[in-house]
Amino acid sequence: MKTHYSSAILPILTLFVFLSINPSHGSGIAVYWGQNGNEGTLSDTCATGNYNYVLVSFLTTFGNGQTPVLNLAGHCDPSSNGCTGLSTDITSCQNQGIKVLLSLGGASGSYSLVSTDDADQVAAYLWNNYLGGQSDSRPLGSAVLDGIDFDIESGSDNYWGDLATALKNYSQSVLVSAAPQCPYPDAHLDLAIATGIFDYVWVQFYNNEQCEYVTDDANLLSAWNQWTSSQANVVFLGLPASTDAASSGYISPDVLISQVLPSIKASSKYGGVMLWSKYYDNGYSSAIKDSV
Repeated sequence: MKTHYSSAILPILTLFVFLSINPSHGSGIAVYWGQNGNEGTLSDTCATGNYNYVLVSFLTTFGNGQTPVLNLAGHCDPSSNGCTGLSTDITSCQNQGIKVLLSLGGASGSYSLVSTDDADQVAAYLWNNYLGGQSDSRPLGSAVLDGIDFDIESGSDNYWGDLATALKNYSQSVLVSAAPQCPYPDAHLDLAIATGIFDYVWVQFYNNEQCEYVTDDANLLSAWNQWTSSQANVVFLGLPASTDAASSGYISPDVLISQVLPSIKASSKYGGVMLWSKYYDNGYSSAIKDSV
């Protein structure tokens, strides 16, 4: 049977087909949680309704034959299985539509990858202990995290792309994100991001005066345009949530909303704002969430 459509219906059908083939990504706020015991529970963090992504930080030791170490500061002690109760919190967050990822690395820690085989071994550990695999010693309990975040701030830039690829090979549903510094290209994650495999790239536009907001947004926008021209699929503006959260780069909510967001939201790769961190977010996310 051949169906005939009126000329008034055809533009609507064309738009529907376009949206079906080209799904857009929604914007939102990502936040790092886990490095201060006074920042509230993971469950309370998600219950604010301010965040779309929560990055549990950090797995500080892994790779090169090292026994992996999870460091959640004052929240719990994984060495005595004291963090398995977070499974309930993680599930609560996910039931609200919030993606929960484990963040690797951080500014301090003992981590490195020395070969593709090393990357494969770390991927197997992450899959079995935090993602969809099976292990008798899952540090965060039985909950299955949504993905893995790469906050790699030291060491070589080799093999991180291999790790991300190995994680995706277990399941394409595993989210992988990266948190490079704003100077482009990033010293540690450039090769990995160039693969185009990362779902989200939240660029740290702080602690780097050459590419952050100082007295205006010129340097920030210049760097932003470099990042959105890269192989990064979805780019977030990473910011400190208060003046105490970083040595430089803080942008007040009103300046962010009136001056910066209108410019960067013009990019089709714009994904939202990433904040460091939950501990420092005392009203910042509430002030910006309706504009993000």
